[in-house]
Amino acid sequence: MTRAAAGVLAVAAIAAAPAHASSDATLLSVNSTLDKTTYGGLSVGGLSALAFTSSSQALALTDNQGATPARFFTLKVRGERVETTKVTTLKRVDGTPFTGQNLDGEGLVVEPDGNLLISSETEPVIRRFDRDGDQLAQLSTPPRFGIAPNGQATTNQAFEGLAGSEDGRTLFAGMEGALSADGTGRLRLIRYDRPKRGDFVPTTQYAYKADENFNLVELAVVDEERLLVMERKFLNNQWGIRVYEAYLGGAQDVSSVAALSDSSPFIYKRLLLDVTDHTPLIDNIEGLALGGKLADGRRELTLISDDNFSASQATRVYRFAVKLHREPVLEGRALYSATQYQPGPTSGNSGVGANNGVVPPFPGQPIPGFSGALYEGGNRFLAMPDNGFGTKGNSRDFLLRVYKIEPNWLSHKIEVKGFLSLRDPDKKIPFEIVNQTTKDRLLTGGDFDIEAIARDRRGDLWFGEEFGPYLLHTDATGKVLDAPIALPGAKSPSSPDLQPGEQPTIQGSRGWEAVASSQDGRTLYPIVEGYRLDDTNQLRRYIYEFDVASKRYTGRKWAMKTDAANLQIGDAQAIGDRELLVIERDDLEGAAAKIKNVVKLDLGDVDTDGFVRKEQVLDLLRVRDPFGIGGLGDPFRYPIQSLESIVPIGKDRLFVVNDNNFPDSNGRVPGQPDDVEAIIVRLPDGFDG
Repeated sequence: MTRAAAGVLAVAAIAAAPAHASSDATLLSVNSTLDKTTYGGLSVGGLSALAFTSSSQALALTDNQGATPARFFTLKVRGERVETTKVTTLKRVDGTPFTGQNLDGEGLVVEPDGNLLISSETEPVIRRFDRDGDQLAQLSTPPRFGIAPNGQATTNQAFEGLAGSEDGRTLFAGMEGALSADGTGRLRLIRYDRPKRGDFVPTTQYAYKADENFNLVELAVVDEERLLVMERKFLNNQWGIRVYEAYLGGAQDVSSVAALSDSSPFIYKRLLLDVTDHTPLIDNIEGLALGGKLADGRRELTLISDDNFSASQATRVYRFAVKLHREPVLEGRALYSATQYQPGPTSGNSGVGANNGVVPPFPGQPIPGFSGALYEGGNRFLAMPDNGFGTKGNSRDFLLRVYKIEPNWLSHKIEVKGFLSLRDPDKKIPFEIVNQTTKDRLLTGGDFDIEAIARDRRGDLWFGEEFGPYLLHTDATGKVLDAPIALPGAKSPSSPDLQPGEQPTIQGSRGWEAVASSQDGRTLYPIVEGYRLDDTNQLRRYIYEFDVASKRYTGRKWAMKTDAANLQIGDAQAIGDRELLVIERDDLEGAAAKIKNVVKLDLGDVDTDGFVRKEQVLDLLRVRDPFGIGGLGDPFRYPIQSLESIVPIGKDRLFVVNDNNFPDSNGRVPGQPDDVEAIIVRLPDGFDG
């Protein structure tokens, strides 16, 4: 078999990759034409680092092959074609060659003047060479990074990754393994800065947490606040290769930290690429190079594998198109005091416990946060609390309302401009309600637990509620127009329709938490908060389709896969013909909160397991706040327990407001009830994530 034929087969084998890989990365080609070749009498193998010098030329660094010369190869790269055109030996200051016995080349950076920075794991050290391979200088290494017993690094676990900024002023060296004081998986990156006069000096250390059983193998600089980090594992005779975007904005220097721990300030990372999702042709990939922009705005990313000079391993070049992500930025924050009450009857008279220093009953109607919101234009929103205090029994004196609010981003206060009262004067509700015999028949939390609000094309309001669960239809003023509409086969333990002895299919307080309206207002998409009791897959959350004109469910549904069974759906908003923004969150608060995400679902893209494509748009536990708008540090965290309302504004801003479960949630200050907290987040990449 010829080498060209082998390369073609490698590309053809891509067809065996999974059909539903991440939308952030697309595999363009896999090429094995360099595998087991020689040039200048030396093996073109052990390639551990890759750096482009132009769009069609790259340098590939060999790590260590016994007594053979330490070297790098010049490659011609044209699309899927890769060939060797030159080999260069690395030499000491005295002109004698380095070998694989005293230089273990793992990282390679091409400086703006054409010189090369090469890291070696043996010492570890970073040296500068000219393009002819002659050593020019050696950078200093902080003492603790030396190989034990002289330092805390482990042999063959030192400077594996090396990356430089485009302007040549900043350099990053990444440790493959942990220092002995830090513990497995807790790695360090060293930042070197170059003054106007002089050479690079180490200035900062960052903590980086690798995935379980993974190590760091390569770095690339995206811009002054972003790196790409490639991680690798070899477990059970299988390779794993992942590339992350790592964000330095707001990152802390850990140079003075003697030992890292799980609570250390690790660099925030976001998965960009798992090679396993794209091709079965995976080997010991160690080299990574980020290329220029492609026609669609994505960047080209090239990976190269190190065959360890082994007959059982291969040298391959992988080309991907990747979509990189800039970090969301906080643009506004406003609060409404938890203990500021609205006009109305005393509430919390029965079944509500004292908590966080607040003792019921309450002198009026509290606003226990918002579980749904609609954009009214300008800086105006309709915002809807849920049933009040959590159950039918303790919320009979809580009136269901939709408040008209205007966050004042300058004063940082939410201003309430009035409200709509939900009511049933025409007696459309077929079962007994709390205010059954009154004229207005105002609805209360003893009747419904409303959790979502949507508007149809006529301007009518639709509410998703959890006790049925039902869809509740009102006019624009809040007057009920129809009997509550149930989904066939869906009943919660609190449903008025549940017959004696009948088993519920919806968990209590896990009904319609989210209801998105299509952009034309003709279709609703209700989503159950938790998994259904009659579903064996606890990761599945169903999205149903409801036709507004006929007031019927169409029978169509989709499935979203959550990252864990205990994660909940908080809200949903339509942003395209078939795309939804959805809150996926845990039920934790404060320091314990781990997942408060906004994800995008594409109902037109379903994988082979029946789940719609999902990609992260916003992590509310990390929002950049470089201007100090939030007043709580950079990055800003939103560690609120019940994150239940998002509203898209334009193409790149998101309004977020919480349900504070008054008086119970205290995610901000222990022992103090959370205020209603609204924020505006700008997404530099829009809702594409």
